[in-house]
Amino acid sequence: MKKLFVFWVIAVMAVGSVANAQEVDSTALSQNSSYIPDISLDTRFGYNQDITGKTGRFCGNGLFLDINGKIGRYFSYSLNHRLASFEGTDSPGFGNTNWLLLTFETEHFSVSAGKDALFVGSFEYDAYDLDSYADMNSLFWNCIDPWQWGVSAAWYPAEDQSLSFQFANSPFSTPETGNLFAYALAWRGCWDFYESYWTANLWQNGPKSYVGALNLGNRFYVGDFTVDLEYMTRAAAWGGLFKDDFTLLLSPSYSWEWGRAFVKCGWERVREGLFGYEYTGDNIFYGAGAEFFPLKSYKDIRLHAAWSSNSDYTGGHLLEIGLTWKLDLTSAGKKLVEKLKK
Repeated sequence: MKKLFVFWVIAVMAVGSVANAQEVDSTALSQNSSYIPDISLDTRFGYNQDITGKTGRFCGNGLFLDINGKIGRYFSYSLNHRLASFEGTDSPGFGNTNWLLLTFETEHFSVSAGKDALFVGSFEYDAYDLDSYADMNSLFWNCIDPWQWGVSAAWYPAEDQSLSFQFANSPFSTPETGNLFAYALAWRGCWDFYESYWTANLWQNGPKSYVGALNLGNRFYVGDFTVDLEYMTRAAAWGGLFKDDFTLLLSPSYSWEWGRAFVKCGWERVREGLFGYEYTGDNIFYGAGAEFFPLKSYKDIRLHAAWSSNSDYTGGHLLEIGLTWKLDLTSAGKKLVEKLKK
């Protein structure tokens, strides 16, 4: 009941933002549909088979409310909330909110405030929950909560390039600890053949102690092939970088009009005590899969089949077959209005 109440509150807020935008610039609103928020309900469900344990069951990966819109020329907002998920909590406040951002952006810079993902230079870490397969991901991805309150600023020195700084709560921070913060400097660039996402991070884990990290996400484009090559290293002291705690992964994929096939493999070393991992030592994770769009012109329904395994996190093999569905409420609402006008 509480989650349903949250849904209606957010929906009313979105409608209200459109009304406010119309008051600010009614002419622009009538000429530019971007002031109408994009609202969708996203979900993924299917059948998971533990091949090693010979057990299986149908399950869902969550129901997410996603809202994106503009308020005037320079301000925009974005919200993603877990209405139902195997992650998150039912605690009061924003425990189930992934991100809630208000952004001021011009041609040369932007400033954002709210709840957002920590800037970590990794395309794996940056992926939407419903586009990831947990057992095929690194232990770092599975264990470190990225969603934190804070502020960030970005400068655009050239087309398709940005330098960003983020100041947020540390992933080690709790209401009891307080005063633990995270700092990130990020560079993102995009060319025809290559995309970068590099960050240098400091995550405070005590009054006078930090975990430092260097994360180098690289994505290469060759025709219909995409290859992700990433390296992340973390340590409590600079001398421990590149040897104490790190992740190295390779993920090639091939895309065509109605689908995508991909392979992923990685090796990581996780240090006891650094992040409170349940598993420590060396971990090998790998897998392969394919995603299909049964309706070529409609990309909001996607079928998938994926096989994944890792040596330390689960020690088994998992087969997943399922469906991802994005219910576009904005588009459905527009069509309803058009029918009512007839």
